[in-house]
Amino acid sequence: METIKTKIENETQYNWAMARIDELLKVVHNDTPDDDPNSIELYLLSSLVEEYEDVYYPIGTPSLIDVLKLRMYEMGLSQAALAKKIGVSPSRICDFLSGKSEPTIQVGRRISKELNIDPAIVLGV
Repeated sequence: METIKTKIENETQYNWAMARIDELLKVVHNDTPDDDPNSIELYLLSSLVEEYEDVYYPIGTPSLIDVLKLRMYEMGLSQAALAKKIGVSPSRICDFLSGKSEPTIQVGRRISKELNIDPAIVLGV
């Protein structure tokens, strides 16, 4: 009796699964019943792809620099506006964004609170 594979084992299988998911996304919609064969196949393939990506394409924790830049963009803040919002000089913001220095605990708290950034990211843990 042949053993059924329960995981994606290589890049060829991964690429096939991704292509099949693209095909299924064209026919499976929010109103597609959960017991529809295409819906079931999409769910199973998505789970297999997720497991493979967790191992071979892990997404690391973002750096404070990356998150600060993202929040500045999302909130439409210049470096000067961000400096005013968290109570530091614009040159300190430049230092944070270039990686020359890290915020103090007090400034880190304000960054976390004012910009809604996870404290673990601010602390780099």
